[in-house]
Amino acid sequence: MTETEKKKAATKFAADWKDRGNEKSDTQTFWMSLLRDVYGLDDIAENVEFEKRVKLEHTKFIDVYVKPTKVLVEQKDITKDLDAAIQQSDKTWLRPIEQLQRYAMALPLSEHPRWSVTCNFREFRIYDMEHPLNAPEVLKLEDLPGQYNRMNFLVDTGDENIKQEMAVSLKAGELVGALYDSILAKYQDPNNPETLRSLNKLCVRLVFCMYAEDAGLFAGHGKFHNYLKKVADKDINDVRKALLELFRILDTKPEDRDPYDDPELLEFPYVNGGLFKDEHIEIPRLDEHIIHLLLGECSEDFDWSKISPTIFGAVFESTLNPETRRSGGMHYTSIENIHKVIDPLFLDDLKVELAAILARPRSDSWRTRLLTEFQNKISKLVFFDPACGSGNFLTETYLSLRRLENEIIADQTKEAQGQTAMMGLGADFAGIKVSIGQFYGIEINDFAVTVARTALWIAESQMMKETEAIISIPLNFLPLKSYTNIVEGNALRIDWETVVPKKELSYIMGNPPFVGYTYQSKEQKADLAELKTGAGKNIDYVAGWYLKAAKMIYNTHIRAAFVSTNSIAQGEQVSAIWKLMEEKLHAHIDFAHRTFRWDSEASLKAHVHCVIIGFSSAASVKPAKIYTGTQVIEAKNINAYLLDAPSVFIEKRNQPICEVPMMCKGSQPTDGGNLLFDTKESVEQLVKAEPLAAKYIREFVGADEFIKGKRRYCLWLVNANPSDLKKCPEIMRRVAAVRETRLKSTKAATRKQAETPTLFTEIRQPSSTYVVVPEVSSEKRRYVPIGFMDEKTVCSNLVFIVPEAELYHFGVITSNVHMAWMRVVCGRLKSDYRYSNTLVYNNFPWPTPTEQQKLKIEQTAQAILDARALYPDSSLADLYDELTMPPELRKAHQANDRAVMDAYGFVKGSPARTSESACVAELMKMYQTLTSK
Repeated sequence: MTETEKKKAATKFAADWKDRGNEKSDTQTFWMSLLRDVYGLDDIAENVEFEKRVKLEHTKFIDVYVKPTKVLVEQKDITKDLDAAIQQSDKTWLRPIEQLQRYAMALPLSEHPRWSVTCNFREFRIYDMEHPLNAPEVLKLEDLPGQYNRMNFLVDTGDENIKQEMAVSLKAGELVGALYDSILAKYQDPNNPETLRSLNKLCVRLVFCMYAEDAGLFAGHGKFHNYLKKVADKDINDVRKALLELFRILDTKPEDRDPYDDPELLEFPYVNGGLFKDEHIEIPRLDEHIIHLLLGECSEDFDWSKISPTIFGAVFESTLNPETRRSGGMHYTSIENIHKVIDPLFLDDLKVELAAILARPRSDSWRTRLLTEFQNKISKLVFFDPACGSGNFLTETYLSLRRLENEIIADQTKEAQGQTAMMGLGADFAGIKVSIGQFYGIEINDFAVTVARTALWIAESQMMKETEAIISIPLNFLPLKSYTNIVEGNALRIDWETVVPKKELSYIMGNPPFVGYTYQSKEQKADLAELKTGAGKNIDYVAGWYLKAAKMIYNTHIRAAFVSTNSIAQGEQVSAIWKLMEEKLHAHIDFAHRTFRWDSEASLKAHVHCVIIGFSSAASVKPAKIYTGTQVIEAKNINAYLLDAPSVFIEKRNQPICEVPMMCKGSQPTDGGNLLFDTKESVEQLVKAEPLAAKYIREFVGADEFIKGKRRYCLWLVNANPSDLKKCPEIMRRVAAVRETRLKSTKAATRKQAETPTLFTEIRQPSSTYVVVPEVSSEKRRYVPIGFMDEKTVCSNLVFIVPEAELYHFGVITSNVHMAWMRVVCGRLKSDYRYSNTLVYNNFPWPTPTEQQKLKIEQTAQAILDARALYPDSSLADLYDELTMPPELRKAHQANDRAVMDAYGFVKGSPARTSESACVAELMKMYQTLTSK
């Protein structure tokens, strides 16, 4: 279906179903019509399952299951509220999305959904199951005609050609891996770095030969295969020498060859490009197994011409790279994810521009001129990936530009058919202007550099074949006429302008390495220090690429876009990096993909939660865009937290920005474990031996104990009677051990505290009931578990405490408003939330409620505590698991959320009600007002 047909069908569908819809009688008709008429899904009976059975404690039924895309749908009557919980047959109360989550968990893994939809005939709630805690996207039926693309996931199974290329490329990687292992075993010193370099070069050359043969670049079918087979049949020991002779010939121009060489060798073409350059390469003797593998599985049984250079380059490099091989698998970035970077950066605009030119009538005198200008334009664009790896971003960009160029060539060819203009076509056809010479990269791994260059050559060959098919005339690919510009080196140490002058550069892009500052090697920390950015020491390694790019694009037309872990837009990283980029280098964000899962889709899965940020210092020529799941939002301003909000930077603050109780860390023992007890049994043994110890035992709670309900204890010897301690030898032994531990410390302050070994080094124990907030909590929870603790329980420095907090304060900080703020502002420990008093709590803009609103929050806060009390044997981890959260507790939280939002003025229907990001954008406006005062 064309876009026009889809829009027309969506308009009719919305009109047909306006103000009607019964769950029991209309569900199947509604979804059959939507999927068939609007989204063009063929064979509904085969592809859609209505009332799909799922086995829970009783058999349940999924209303709609779209089999090709694994989408689950829970349909409700038009009168139903999709936020409301409905009582189930087992007496539990669940919202429609919670029903779907239950069903999904009961399905076989192969049927688990990426997308789930709840619907009441008036609106669709779209849930991305990769981010189950995120608020759903809402699509109203009346808006479907203009936004039908937001539900393309219902039928989009991905490009079948890409899937086929992916399967072929992964198979190629497996074959190369098997060949690599077999040949490596034949080397005399397989652990020698020089041996591995030789083997890597050998494998690259063999792959190029097999590709060239299957792609028809070597004149005559089976030339490479037949040459080696003939040698092997005579004497397998001569294969080694035959390969060396072949590589020499491939690197020698015809006029420079010895005319008396083997005639079979002389038939091979000159390759050029340095791939077969005469340099030392060690090749061991090859046995029958290797010859069989090379000539059988790798040659006769496999077609190398169908690989994707974008995917295979990365798979090939990771297969043969010793570091990635040790990690147990192959890595590559999916083509879909690469396009999340390059499409909004430049490709979308180019496609729109070309489509507009091609849409002009052929009688338009400007049409041909505009096509020529467009082709010249794309042939002058220059791209740079300063962490290019095996070149997948560069390769996919080249392929995308050449496909646009082939559209122009196809159009010109059609125009020229039967005319003398076709005279310009032929073996030396000059119509191809886009060149791999437009692509530049830096890569620190020497082998990856070789693979990147080879991948670009393969891509060039494939696109020339597509051009051949358009003009119906063979073109000469060999010898290679274009050169790649991939440089080996450390991108944070190299001056990027020595690789590509910025006056020639159009775009910077890529996927720089993700290394948090905690996990950086000494060399990586030194790389960042060498940049002298002024951004401080505690920045992620990827920040080096952002800062170098911002310097290079300053005061130029160049635009950049990088993939990075979402930490670049969270916590302290934001002010450390983006404040510098914005205020000193005038960088601004042009587009952003909010957090999504970036998969390395091969045998080794590397799930990383990433963002994509496009930025420049040039004036914006189009609206800024934020991509979230299926939704694209035009933003007035994208700030460094990737919100449509003012450019603010949340920095550490020692006092709360509003008039609320202080939050601080709990007490810190610094005792070498000598004041602590991990089990109740150890406490009982102490008390049994020394009864006086009983009055000095307190329960000791850190984040783990608080959330998971574990029990630990401590010796709390504040104001302890010295005579009591003297009568307790075990306590005295422990106190002496504390003293020794502190004396051995490298910190002077800790050594000083050896003078008071009976006490914790930091004591912040409240004298009355207080609120506890764990420092680290799982990102899988919608709410960070927060609660009250009595003054007799000692909390450790792994939690934060609010000594003077009341029910009202508890209600606000446990609400969805504070959770949304926390998710954006806090740092992360791996992917878990890392709460901070100075960053999250002290900067949080509190509401100014009326007395009635404050009373309501106190009531809803108490209801949360009451709901927890119904399950005394369950830990907070149990209670706040999204699958096992009791309905009473969820209902209490939802009521508290509404009460807090009402206190902020975030009433139902306002933008802040729509999503977490909109809510935080409102909070940031409040923060800006508060800080300006």
